[in-house]
Amino acid sequence: MIKNKLIKARKEKYTQESMAKILHMTQSQYQRREKGEIKISDDEWERMAKALDTTVDDIKEEDIPQSIINNYDNSSGSYFPHINNNYSIPEFILKNMEDYINLLKNQIEELKEEIRSLKS
Repeated sequence: MIKNKLIKARKEKYTQESMAKILHMTQSQYQRREKGEIKISDDEWERMAKALDTTVDDIKEEDIPQSIINNYDNSSGSYFPHINNNYSIPEFILKNMEDYINLLKNQIEELKEEIRSLKS
């Protein structure tokens, strides 16, 4: 999960590179923490808050994984209700899902109209 509160606070004072130096890590390691690819430890949250002259509560966002359950065996197409394969859905997809669904609906309507015009 992207750490938007942390990013906003950090951008007011530092670049990713300078924040990484303060935390004694590479810019890449720091960036992966902001993106939510690497879990931020409690100690790191404390050090970030201190560097940003704020509180942990003001910058910390908990990782709340959004997931879907796939109960299909993709090799055979069979349904197995007793098997749960959980997949994390990246937050950027969740945020843009409604826009994407509306885009697809519009494209479907355009295709239906095109088919109607070909039939007439």
